[in-house]
Order: sequence, then C-alpha cells, then structure tokens
Amino acid sequence: MAKIITIGREFGSGGRELGRCLADELGIAYYDNEIITKIAERTELAEGYVAHVMEHSPSATLPITVGRSFYMGADPLLEQNNLIYREQSRLIREMAEQSDCVIVGRSADYILREKEPFRIFVYADMEHKMERCRKRAPEQEHFTDRELKRHIQDVDRRRGRYYQFFTGQTWGDRLNYDLCINTSTGSIPGIVKAVARLVEWE
Repeated sequence: MAKIITIGREFGSGGRELGRCLADELGIAYYDNEIITKIAERTELAEGYVAHVMEHSPSATLPITVGRSFYMGADPLLEQNNLIYREQSRLIREMAEQSDCVIVGRSADYILREKEPFRIFVYADMEHKMERCRKRAPEQEHFTDRELKRHIQDVDRRRGRYYQFFTGQTWGDRLNYDLCINTSTGSIPGIVKAVARLVEWE
C-alpha cells in the first residue's frame, strides 16, 4: 500500500520544513509549491493568482455545500475558484498514484481521504511562530510585533475558511488528523526522526 503523508500547518509553525525533512528522511517525493505551478499551467491562470485563490475561500457568505458540489452558477469568480480546486484535486490524486509522497497543505488530507493517508497537523504557540517568521522574513519586511501577529492570524483564518468551504470540516480539528505536532518545543530534525519511526512502524 502506498505511503502517503499529508501535512496541514499553521503559518509559521515549521510545517513546510517538517514536511520536506520528513520526505528526505523517508526517501519519498515531496510536493508543495509545485502544485501551484502545475495548476497554473493547466488552467492558464497566473501562478500568483492561483496561490492567492488557494489561500482564500471564495465567499464567506456561501454555504459550504456550494463549494463541495462545484456549483457553476452566474458568479465567474466562484466558477474560477471551483476550476482551481478541481485541478488541485485531480493533480494531488495523480501525485499520490505515482509514488509514496509527502504533500503539504492544499486540503490533501481530505482530497485523498479514500486512500487513508497519514494525516499530520503542525502547530505552535504564537511566540514561536513569530520567531520563526522573523528568521525567514525577507530583508525588506518590517512588521511590528503587533502587525506580524495580526498577519499570522489572518493567514491562518484564511486557510481555515478555504479548507472548510471545500471540505465541510474544521481546519486544525484534532479529530481530522492522525497526529498533531506542537513545534514550540523540540527541534524539527528531532521531531522528524520520531515521526519517521512512527510512520515506518505504521
């Protein structure tokens, strides 16, 4: 049976780094931003636009069943959102069929639910998320602590709304995952070693 690991993560929690290191540790494929690039190629939409759409729910006022049923109404924005989600779903399924892999974000845990992937959610306290963001921020970025905290909260809120819109599930709810990891304490390499042993045992 294929080894498929999906990783949901809070912004600044180190989930992307954990996913990449885990894929290296296990010697399997790793997919993250490549998904956005391929969706842009397939839909002929700008890569930046695809990335923007995937971080925002189409509309906070529409019922989640609208997103899940891919309703194609008179709203061109909703149609485009559904187009991107359909391509995202198709691409993720293709990747999972090709080989063992780690997939970060993109609602992969829900999209691949029939394959029963090992679902991980990575989180951290605000202090450590802010510290991680500071270390990885471009030189021209100058957020105050208050602005950075608000930015992190906004990104997580948008991810949660997008996930709920298309899945009907609550993003970050422990019941939707097999393992929830707090990266506030312990090093990413150490956590990866432990997770790798667990996944190999599974």
